[in-house]
Amino acid sequence: MAVVRLMTRLPWAIDTQLQRDADLSMVEYMALAMLSEAPEWTLRMSALAEHTSTSLSRLSHMVKRLESRGYVRREPDPADGRFTNAILLPDGMAKLKSAAPAHVAYVRHLVVDNLSGERLRRLGQDAERILQRIDSPAR
Repeated sequence: MAVVRLMTRLPWAIDTQLQRDADLSMVEYMALAMLSEAPEWTLRMSALAEHTSTSLSRLSHMVKRLESRGYVRREPDPADGRFTNAILLPDGMAKLKSAAPAHVAYVRHLVVDNLSGERLRRLGQDAERILQRIDSPAR
């Protein structure tokens, strides 16, 4: 039950902090972060949906909101027009950079500073094992 509570309360706590301090939801922050790490700040919408663990429909609505705020734009993929790319704009990168310090500090406070280096390393390993099982074809 502790794991179930952690899986629901930690994202809620992080989302609350991001909403309060940066006017971004956790998934919006994740999308901006994923785009910031992509070549040319560009990802196909389908890849961004996978990286943020959200449906393509939900992602499309969220990206529309980010577009209206001037943080991203969408355009057809020049390599294959059947796909749409999400592109991080300079204002989106500025928003991410302004949100990051408080967000990172909060996550450090909740998680990193609460665990020894060894426990943090083990948590990462255990998380990877669980994710591999989730992502395996034999679900």
